[in-house]
Amino acid sequence: MLADYLQRGVLAGVVAGLAYGLYVAFVANPLTEYVHDAGHDHAGHSHDHAAGGHGHGHAQEGAEHVVSETTTALVSVGSGVLWAILLGGLFAVALYLFEPALPGRDGLESYVLAGAGFLTVSATPWLVVPPAAPGADHLYGVDARIGIYVGLVVLGAIVSAAAILAYGRTAPRHPALGVLAAAVPIAAVAIVLPLVTPTVVTQPDVAGELVTTYQALAALSQAAIWVLIAGTFNRLRRRAEPAGDTAESGDRLTASP
Repeated sequence: MLADYLQRGVLAGVVAGLAYGLYVAFVANPLTEYVHDAGHDHAGHSHDHAAGGHGHGHAQEGAEHVVSETTTALVSVGSGVLWAILLGGLFAVALYLFEPALPGRDGLESYVLAGAGFLTVSATPWLVVPPAAPGADHLYGVDARIGIYVGLVVLGAIVSAAAILAYGRTAPRHPALGVLAAAVPIAAVAIVLPLVTPTVVTQPDVAGELVTTYQALAALSQAAIWVLIAGTFNRLRRRAEPAGDTAESGDRLTASP
């Protein structure tokens, strides 16, 4: 039932969110601060040090800085957990609705859906609006970027559906050919989309290698969330109903046209 799927999806989101929260606290936030400082250094930002009589002021500023950093870390970790829970809920609903149409058996269909989710929510939009490191210059305002992102999410969903349909039509004749057919729409959007869209985010004050590392880690972390959600969801389903739930899925697959 949908309620069972949703419960497992939310729990899977909690697990993935806690793991992602640790990543944010110990990797993403320090990296963001490093990139921020590197951007200031590259821009020639300098500080004049005042002499004598300001020890108490510096100590107070240091304490405030620590409190600010701690608050920022807690907020970012909490946001990451909530994000993963939201994705877990969406994953569960989508799996319940589309599981009969997904290729794979014994839980593999969950990973197919996770890949489609990553392609839809992150990979496709980031081809145009990549994760912005501190100091990024944006060509468009926030409202325009949100509109672009939503439109690209729709495009990503279409590309994901096209890849799954292409595999489903071709794989029964030859599995390897099915994989190739599924890769065609994904490769097409990955090649064409950056060529036909303007550069909307630039990082003039940060080294290109550092920006690439920042964006790659952001992409890998989001992919890891989806993998953790799918894996945890499968584990919860096997533990809850090792026989009954599998039979239910089999009946739904058999009933699917």
